[in-house]
Amino acid sequence: MLYHDRGVVLRTHKLGEADRIVTFLTRDNGKVRAVAKGVRKTKSRFGGRLEPPSHAQLLLYQGRELDIVSQAETIDHFRPVRDDLDRLGRAVSMLEAADQLALEREPNPRLYEMLVGALRALSDQDAPLVLSGFFLKVLALEGFRPQVEACVVCGDDGPLVSWAIEEGGLRCAAHRQGPALSPEAVDVLQHALGGRLATALNETRGPVVSEVDHLVVRAVEHHLERRLRSVTALHRT
Repeated sequence: MLYHDRGVVLRTHKLGEADRIVTFLTRDNGKVRAVAKGVRKTKSRFGGRLEPPSHAQLLLYQGRELDIVSQAETIDHFRPVRDDLDRLGRAVSMLEAADQLALEREPNPRLYEMLVGALRALSDQDAPLVLSGFFLKVLALEGFRPQVEACVVCGDDGPLVSWAIEEGGLRCAAHRQGPALSPEAVDVLQHALGGRLATALNETRGPVVSEVDHLVVRAVEHHLERRLRSVTALHRT
């Protein structure tokens, strides 16, 4: 059965001499794994359309285990991301997290929309906190939105001084537990989760960005119950 969908390429791996298995996060069919035949040949009609993090309009043939890519037309290559190693590293971390969260053949249009939106934001603006913003929205989508407006123990609204990762929220000075948080980092988290993500993305101070990035990644990894390999590599560079 042939079907149309839109999808972001999450990852690929080789199959045989000329083919490749491509994993997509699609709009209507969730995570889909499909064979792109002959894609590794020099004269392949797909060319670079099926490389992470490309966004494509797809025509797929549904198979028993793996689908087959019949057509792929590029919607967006995200060229500024591909041409910048730092941005590409952050994009790959987004793709890895989406790959872990998405289920095969289970539609998750909100995750798809969030991933496309985050990649577009990263392509349009090299904002250091795009990755953390995406991760925070993913946690909220999964039902694990961190409580950042008040202490998770007593409900006091401040000052909030630490993040109890396992408890899913910030703590006040009287109930301090977990990694310490600066007031600036608390502001960023409250902006990002309070409907003011654009304001959060304007934060460029290196120490604040590093602090938020580190803690948000820890929160996502706690939820996934695994380390994100791409984030580890990104932080080594």
